[in-house]
Amino acid sequence: MQKSDPRKEIDWNDVRKHKYGHLSESASQYQEATDILELGHFTWDKYLKETCSVPAPVHCFKQSYTPPSNEFKISMKLEAQDPRNTTSTCIATVVGLTGARLRLRLDGSDNKNDFWRLVDSAEIQPVGNCEKNGGMLQPPLGFRLNASSWPMFLLKTLNGAEMAPIRIFHKEPPSPSHNFFKMGMKLEAVDRKNPHFICPATIGEVRGSEVLVTFDGWRGAFDYWCRFDSRDIFPVGWCSLTGDNLQPPGTKVCIYLNKSGSTGPHLDKKKVQQLPDHFGPARASVVLQQAVQACIDCAYHQKTVFSFLKQGHGGEVISAVFDREQHTLNLPAVNSITYVLRFLEKLCHNLRSDNLFGNQPFTQTHLSLTSTEYSHSHDRYLPGETFVLGNSLARSLEPHSDSMDSTLNPTNLVSTSPNLRTPGYRPLLPSCGLPLSTASAVRRLCSRGSDRYLESRDTSRPSGRDPSSWTVEDVMQFIREADPQLGPHADLFRKHEIDGKALLLLRSDMMMKYMGLKLGPALKLSYHIDRLKQGKF
Repeated sequence: MQKSDPRKEIDWNDVRKHKYGHLSESASQYQEATDILELGHFTWDKYLKETCSVPAPVHCFKQSYTPPSNEFKISMKLEAQDPRNTTSTCIATVVGLTGARLRLRLDGSDNKNDFWRLVDSAEIQPVGNCEKNGGMLQPPLGFRLNASSWPMFLLKTLNGAEMAPIRIFHKEPPSPSHNFFKMGMKLEAVDRKNPHFICPATIGEVRGSEVLVTFDGWRGAFDYWCRFDSRDIFPVGWCSLTGDNLQPPGTKVCIYLNKSGSTGPHLDKKKVQQLPDHFGPARASVVLQQAVQACIDCAYHQKTVFSFLKQGHGGEVISAVFDREQHTLNLPAVNSITYVLRFLEKLCHNLRSDNLFGNQPFTQTHLSLTSTEYSHSHDRYLPGETFVLGNSLARSLEPHSDSMDSTLNPTNLVSTSPNLRTPGYRPLLPSCGLPLSTASAVRRLCSRGSDRYLESRDTSRPSGRDPSSWTVEDVMQFIREADPQLGPHADLFRKHEIDGKALLLLRSDMMMKYMGLKLGPALKLSYHIDRLKQGKF
């Protein structure tokens, strides 16, 4: 196990001269985002001067003065504390790498409970450490099989697996003697709601041994309290040293409506003509909500548009009225211009309309509404005073592939504004699209992410055919697309050879008794099967 050398302290004020360790598989992916983010010219030196701020001294943090190198590889096995049950030590697999951090998945768990640890965390150890100290490896909380099958599962898991060698583990650094933080100091911090990301932050308050971490430009949505010796906070320049990707403070977004394009069979062109010419500038999630709500309000049948959407998490709420009831749904908390446009592009595809949204004002062939009509008719689309939002990868969405993997034209990217506050929609901000040199990076970034919240109606999918003719693979695809949380259970349908005809005969009690499903997933599946029988898929 390697020890950090306190004598080799790096000058944190000159981090641009240093690149410590290697750019891991995940870190190299994020370099695409870095290429784009650098267009905004975010640097700590410039930002500290602009905000008249000071960085928190390195001795405030429980981090190595020289960041540890990351020599782990994807699929390596190690022992880790179960973050949901810290008294248990489990077998974990490395499923992601970025900078000096590891994304871990407990064997026997699913991808909804992945977590991140630094390579010098005391909570990870080489395989065999637990037994060496008289302990026993435990199944993770929520182990998917029967507890009695754990020993055999463990044996199969470790047989032939690549164990992380002891030499690549690092000793955890010591804690500071006490809380040295002061209000207003700048730092880099993990976004705990989206721990994939590290962002610029400020110490908002100091209370005993705890500090309030506030994220610059995010209006309190992601703030949290933590101990002064938390491993989730870092000195300014940490990401530059480790090769991790620092998300910059945000900017607002603004998208424009193409009223001259084809609205397709589902949207009323007359209603589209009455919409504002643009949504924003505002927070990205607010702009997305306004655009999606506008599509619902302009639909001949609101239920049609609503049916294309899936329940998201953390975003704004949209609503529709059908079947004599009001229905609501949360959109995903997209805080990225690329994902906003990607989401809307996919929605327009499903609505069989032209892409109605872009970053440049469209040449309109109709008379615009007067400003009075505009403001009185569309109050629901007018945001109040809003703070800045991230010009970065969506902080709540991890990369997600989709069979319909279209790409974005960089000339249609949403424009951004550096202004901190802008009430309403006026004044109209000039656009600043990305140059063509970033096209390939943008395409790769924009072809993933928000698709999972949109129901595609491609005829190539099994939902376009009679369910009784589905194969086992079609059934598995249906399960994954009906609800991403049911995805881990799809393999059970192969194991039990459930094809389309068998699927239509399934009941929740049968799934629990013969397939070993818990009540929650069984009820969800029954709901989706009932909808299938009613022709709603």
